[in-house]
Amino acid sequence: NGNPQNPYCNGIDGVLEAYYQSLKSVRLYGPTHFSPVINHVARYASAITDGSQYFILLIISDGVITDMAQTKESIVNAASLPMSIIIVGVGPAEFDEMIELDGDEERISSQGRYAERDIVQFVPFRDYIDRRGNHILSMARLAKEVLAEIPDQFLSYMRTRGIKPGPLPPPYTPCPLPAIHPLHTRRVSRI
Repeated sequence: NGNPQNPYCNGIDGVLEAYYQSLKSVRLYGPTHFSPVINHVARYASAITDGSQYFILLIISDGVITDMAQTKESIVNAASLPMSIIIVGVGPAEFDEMIELDGDEERISSQGRYAERDIVQFVPFRDYIDRRGNHILSMARLAKEVLAEIPDQFLSYMRTRGIKPGPLPPPYTPCPLPAIHPLHTRRVSRI
């Protein structure tokens, strides 16, 4: 969101607001280093061990990763934390290395260590541009794909830690207004 000391966004609206604000100040250019931002979010996630928070890092990149070894190491380390990483590739760059980070086909490894679980989802934006002009449908497809792996990644973290959902809150029941409540007896005056 542009604030390294408080990098939280509140819901989708917060993510979109942070994105639009970044368009005003961020210039996309190389080199493309993912490991510093992954490590930054991992520090926050490492402080949470009770399952009360789960972090989702969204990286939007227009370039080829230039710190691949460090990024793999960061992902392997982060795979044991309550976090997921979504990478959206924009522009014409070749994103083969980002596909490798996704870990769908093969669990990512670094220096002989394997990631505990798959925490990365890579989506190339260009695959969701509707050439026929149906912008709403293409954005809905993009959103679906971007978020597709999050539920399983979240559940895999909770299961491996033995964290079970807390009790459900009681169901909401609206308080019925008594028949003599002022709203029931209010008269409409004519002018």
